[in-house]
Amino acid sequence: MNNKLLLLIMLVATLQVTAQKTEINTVVDAWHKAAADADFDAYFGLMTKDGVFIGTDAAENWQNKDFKAFSKPYFDKGKAWSFTALERNVYVDKSKKIAWFDELLDTQMEICRGSGILKKVKGEWKIAHYVLSIAIPNEDVDKVVALKKEKDIQLKKELKQN
Repeated sequence: MNNKLLLLIMLVATLQVTAQKTEINTVVDAWHKAAADADFDAYFGLMTKDGVFIGTDAAENWQNKDFKAFSKPYFDKGKAWSFTALERNVYVDKSKKIAWFDELLDTQMEICRGSGILKKVKGEWKIAHYVLSIAIPNEDVDKVVALKKEKDIQLKKELKQN
């Protein structure tokens, strides 16, 4: 194979990955915007039917149906949540059917971290799994642990009983 053909193949592959990452960024940004605009249908339309949302509270491991039920009153009031990406890293598997990302977000809770998995569903990227966590500076971890200790002890007891 001559060098020009090899270079062309590499260039096409790079452009394809870049286009995939742009599509994914567009989907995740639109998903966050739909929440900020309290657009319930657009928000959940960008998730898979079996999507999962894991929130900041230890008890928030929402399957799609339950997350919809939890979220609906917020969307109905016209005020869901507002997350804006400060930075995002996107990765795509070789099959180009699965992608994952991590992001730092500007939110009403100050800086948070989100991470998620997207799947190609009928040619469109959909969010299949999302995890939101509050970013805590290392020097403040002891204070946060002290604040949540009682509730965590109770939750651990409940979880161990199940």
